[in-house]
Amino acid sequence: MLVSTKGRYALRVMIDLAKHNDGTNIKLQDIAGRQLISEKYLESIMVLLSKAHLVDAVRGTGGGYRLNRSPREYNIDEILELTESSLAPVSCVQDTSQCNKRADCLTLPMWSSLDEIIHTYLKKVTLQNLLDQNIPLN
Repeated sequence: MLVSTKGRYALRVMIDLAKHNDGTNIKLQDIAGRQLISEKYLESIMVLLSKAHLVDAVRGTGGGYRLNRSPREYNIDEILELTESSLAPVSCVQDTSQCNKRADCLTLPMWSSLDEIIHTYLKKVTLQNLLDQNIPLN
């Protein structure tokens, strides 16, 4: 599993929104400036987050972005699942139909277990955990 730049930036943006979560809309330019992400690239991430209903987007004067839930209610798995094509440790876990050795593969159960461990763990970690630097160990 290798998390892409888009995934890492989406997490940074969500943490930024959580950190500045005072009920007001936060301008794209402000987030981009604090996170050192180009506005154009950030805009593509915000569209993705907004379409998935992870953030509210408000246009016009006073517009911007804000979380629509408490930081405790966002788990990291849902954010990364949105931005990554897969979090699977190997491709055959994501798409077993492409593997002609599936029936005889002695490593597939291990990879499948690792995939489950990754998702189970990331579902336990919330934006609030990251804000508080209180990361669950398992």
